[in-house]
Amino acid sequence: MKKFAVNEVFYSLQGEGGRAGEASVFVRLQGCNLRCDIEEGPLSPGGWRCDTEFESGRLLTGDELVEEIGRVGGACRWIVFTGGEPALQLNKDADALLAALKDRGYRLAIETNGTVALPDGMFDWITVSPKTAEHTLRQLTASEVKYVRHHGQGVPHTRVKSPLRYLSPAFEGSTVDRSVLTWVIGLCKEHADWRLSVQQHKWWGVR
Repeated sequence: MKKFAVNEVFYSLQGEGGRAGEASVFVRLQGCNLRCDIEEGPLSPGGWRCDTEFESGRLLTGDELVEEIGRVGGACRWIVFTGGEPALQLNKDADALLAALKDRGYRLAIETNGTVALPDGMFDWITVSPKTAEHTLRQLTASEVKYVRHHGQGVPHTRVKSPLRYLSPAFEGSTVDRSVLTWVIGLCKEHADWRLSVQQHKWWGVR
């Protein structure tokens, strides 16, 4: 029986993008194929350090994970798979888990860096947030695409086809430098097909 390496399961509000403010059960899966850090490298885009702990975890069967989601989220019907990189585990071997959740009336969202292709037809909402060069992307369709920007960075030439395109100012912990926010606001004003997305959950004081 397949087991999933799960870092944590918690209930909160979506803090960014097109579903901002919506109650969701977040399932953070263990592990990532990138190592985002200040210095650029083979597994890092450089320029910012990932502040999410996703290396620790526990192994759960699909049935155990479904039970925990129900216990944590109660009547909430949205599940957000995040990481790390959740697509490493949510491949064709996860069809039984995803189908079981669908059968229970859940709507499934995923937040991915786009370097791993997702199984067709299993997710109701796909957020692709690229961290690497465009030619490395394998998930090229999404509900929304979101790029983190620093001061001085321009609008990306994305390969991802999506009806919603967001630019997000880079945070340092729970704060964002005003000059970075002002820069990204300016980009959105100059390129009206892009929208501003801020990590509001950090300002709200929720996870």
